[in-house]
Amino acid sequence: MRGLIPRSLASEIKHRLQHNPVVAILGPRQCGKTTVALQIVKPMKKSVYLDLENPADLAKLDDPLAFFSLHEDDLICLDEIQRAPELFITLRSIVDQRGKNGQFLILGSAGRDLIRQSSESLAGRITYLDLTPFLLNEIEPLGLVDLRHIWLAGGFPRSYLAIDEDVSFQWRQDFIRTFLERDIGMLGFRIPPTRLGRLWKMCAHIHGSLLNSSKLADSLGVSSHTIRSYLDLLEHTFMLRVLMPDAPNLKKRLVKSPKIYIRDSGILHALLDIRTHDDLLSHPVLGASFEGFAMENILASARSFEPSFYRTGAGAEIDLVLRRGRQVLAFELKSSTVPNVTKGFWSALEDISPDDAYVVAPVKEAYPIKHGVKVTPLLDVIAWLNKDH
Repeated sequence: MRGLIPRSLASEIKHRLQHNPVVAILGPRQCGKTTVALQIVKPMKKSVYLDLENPADLAKLDDPLAFFSLHEDDLICLDEIQRAPELFITLRSIVDQRGKNGQFLILGSAGRDLIRQSSESLAGRITYLDLTPFLLNEIEPLGLVDLRHIWLAGGFPRSYLAIDEDVSFQWRQDFIRTFLERDIGMLGFRIPPTRLGRLWKMCAHIHGSLLNSSKLADSLGVSSHTIRSYLDLLEHTFMLRVLMPDAPNLKKRLVKSPKIYIRDSGILHALLDIRTHDDLLSHPVLGASFEGFAMENILASARSFEPSFYRTGAGAEIDLVLRRGRQVLAFELKSSTVPNVTKGFWSALEDISPDDAYVVAPVKEAYPIKHGVKVTPLLDVIAWLNKDH
């Protein structure tokens, strides 16, 4: 049995609690939000934890003002807050009455746009942090690193820590089924699970490609507007990443459509019935799968940057561009241990003139290639971003 894997976001959560009345941890179901929250809450003498999916805990909030008054000196942790969004109005009055930091730690399995009351009711009082499934740099310090395993199984704890590939794959299939048949309905959406499931699988097949809403709409027999609403739902529940094209001030004919990615590589592979690493190596999604896997790990360490991709009509292309003010970083993401980059990559570098550029690949150590660009292991890039940015 593997020990508890520390989460890199834990120290930031503690820091935010010291400087904000309310801290919200958002992320997909089963990614470890409850575990990291309890690590913070349990050692505290004055704290209380409520799981709003537990009827007994939810009943304690029939009169929320009375309950919060009873625990006025405690840090109150409310798990699965999307089950009771009406609480946010009460939270505002309590927060203002107490006038101190570290009052509430709330956990949610939906993005802030789906929990609108939080931004409206707690403006200026709440700070948000997104927790992902396990990241490569979180497992590496414990000597558990096996890039092929976390890439295949994904970062959801029960998938990554499963005793074998079959158990991991079955867990991910069950996760997908539960998400479609239960979780979406609990968020208040009346969408046929089979239809949303078909769209999710279609997205897996075009993972890393440009979005063509009309083509998806024709395949499902719905409108483009409906497709967009379904994609928004998958995005705001952390299942899908919609990566927008870069838009520098250049006189170039740029691609305007976004690219879509299944955010967790293990879920991607389950949707595509990829069970083993051998299956992955022979599958057409191989390159795009590593691209998405590497991208999610990089973006988790680059929260202050605005991500995009760069592509022109003439074929110049970079997989990931990060911008923060005048700083520009460029990343080409390759699944090969002997990565080759195309002429379009060099053309794109000339167009955007990044401060740093990397070809990220599953190599053992970094080495330079022409024009000062480095081929670099993913862990090295993550370490660099965490240290300097």
